[in-house]
Amino acid sequence: MTAFPAGPTEAPAIQTARWLARPIAFMESCRRRYGDTFSVMFQGFRTPLVMVSSPEVIRALYAERGHNLPPGRTVTLGPLVGPRSLLLLEGADHLSRRKVMLPPFHGDRMRAYEAVVLEATERELDGWPVGTKFPVHPSMQAITLEVILRAVFGVSERGPLHDSLRDLLSATISRQLQVSVLFGRSKSLEQLRERAEEIDARLLREIAARRASPGSDICSLLVQTRFEDGSEMSDREVRDQLMTLLLAGHETTATGLAWTLDLLTRNPDVLARAQAGGDEYLRAVITESLRLRPVVPLAGRRLVTDLHADGVHLSAGTDVTPAIWLAHTRPQAYPDPYAFRPERFLDKPPSTYTWIPYGGGVRRCLGAAFAEMEMRVALGTILRRFDLRPASRRAEHVARRNVTFSPRHGTRVVATRRH
Repeated sequence: MTAFPAGPTEAPAIQTARWLARPIAFMESCRRRYGDTFSVMFQGFRTPLVMVSSPEVIRALYAERGHNLPPGRTVTLGPLVGPRSLLLLEGADHLSRRKVMLPPFHGDRMRAYEAVVLEATERELDGWPVGTKFPVHPSMQAITLEVILRAVFGVSERGPLHDSLRDLLSATISRQLQVSVLFGRSKSLEQLRERAEEIDARLLREIAARRASPGSDICSLLVQTRFEDGSEMSDREVRDQLMTLLLAGHETTATGLAWTLDLLTRNPDVLARAQAGGDEYLRAVITESLRLRPVVPLAGRRLVTDLHADGVHLSAGTDVTPAIWLAHTRPQAYPDPYAFRPERFLDKPPSTYTWIPYGGGVRRCLGAAFAEMEMRVALGTILRRFDLRPASRRAEHVARRNVTFSPRHGTRVVATRRH
């Protein structure tokens, strides 16, 4: 029988409610009481989930390429992205798809999208209210959705596909969906699946058009892909990968931007330096923001072999995840860990296993470099055009929305034009 590390003794329903209502406080209380490694038991799960934050344990976890995915990901993402999604595939299938989907998000191809990000940001900023309170998160969502649609389909104008995807993606981050999944209610997932099926016809038409006349967008790249054995992706698999890119390339980056703006407005000295500085300081701002406000809190594995590291011993079959917020706030790695200090990253980059906002190992987010480019260009554009201040003295609280930690009130600010 597997021995799990100590953890909260409340009923699974209570632990789940604490995780949904105040996830940061829940993890912090567990660390104070049980240390860097502890077990939690969520409603609907058969075995505990072990959370870790020691860099040595995280290194050991991500170094083993053969570990599987934990079961929860299929439940929450499967109805939207489909069974052949890169997010859900394992082993050789995952590696072969990752190899062909990586190039557009790196190097010259990625840099070519900087103009797209700039144009989408400028268009959205033209509609910002001046001198009144408003939440910036919806604006960031509009920018990142336009960027990923243009990258995936080469579509520059907003239309029915844009609107349908916007509504679908909004539904995936609802609090109601998260509660329903964890407490075993299927109605919300069924409604999400129905919405996704309504969009499939449009996506399949786009895929057919690219097969007939390929362009330079990512959809065209995928329909022309040939694997080492000469096979190609079916239309349904291309659809699954496109939905994966739309989901992963939209909400997470938008949320990262919203959190960065929240931190900047509450740290005016940092904001002033970011407005006066260049790309190097903006990169440090983004790195520090992703440290203090990681968008995705967990990136786990189901062990296929025993794990032994830093005094932790876990048996094969155990579900293990880094608690990313806890890993990012260890004073051993980050002096004054709760302070927003981008300067800490000007002299040296973060250590790999103390900074993991994109996960790690063979399943590290393939769009990480693209996301950071997008955040840098959008953030620089915003700071050149506007001075910002927080709309209230109360800092934003974390809201748990599907797989992300989002600002509960959307980062409310007051913007004034710069001269």
